[in-house]
Amino acid sequence: MFSARSMNRLFSFLVPVLASLWLAGCATAPKVAEIPKEPLTQAPEYVIGPNDQVQIFVWGNEELSATVPVRPDGRITTPLVEDLQAAGKTPTQLARDMEKALATYVKNPIVTVIVTGFSGLYDDQIRVVGQAAKPQALPYRASMTLLDVLIAVGGLTEYAAGNRAVVLRREGDHMKRIPVRLDDLLNGGDIRVNMPMRPGDILVIPEAWF
Repeated sequence: MFSARSMNRLFSFLVPVLASLWLAGCATAPKVAEIPKEPLTQAPEYVIGPNDQVQIFVWGNEELSATVPVRPDGRITTPLVEDLQAAGKTPTQLARDMEKALATYVKNPIVTVIVTGFSGLYDDQIRVVGQAAKPQALPYRASMTLLDVLIAVGGLTEYAAGNRAVVLRREGDHMKRIPVRLDDLLNGGDIRVNMPMRPGDILVIPEAWF
């Protein structure tokens, strides 16, 4: 058995050793990196464009309510209101303008506008031309990607040269050409090609050389 004196000597020896080991461990322990949080961004409110379809509800006056298209000139016509500008406005802005226009005929009108068919402003649309199954102009949606666009147009034709496609993107006064490899995305599953799209982008899909 150890004597009390031996135990004290052993204890006095171990304490500084253990303390130094603990400090060394604290100094060399890897720090867990904090992942920065991306700021939450609110999607911009939808802006009505030509060829959109809008439902106009006038509360308490069903005869004044209507579902109408936005004409190519950006205007709409509803009962008692003719040629009211709709394109370039949000649904809320259009509702307030409808209330002002109807105030001549209705006491304190309350109007709600709902967009039921979406085209969007021309400058915000994404155009797909060339060897897509259904070339068309698409309304831009928040967080839209290249793959979303290809799904919307039904993919590529058998004559498409997908890996020679380009996205034309306006930057200031210039049009930037961004090569994209659609075959690698659709057939090879290379998700790195799935770039985010921007309003006004033009996807050009050329025909294959035979």
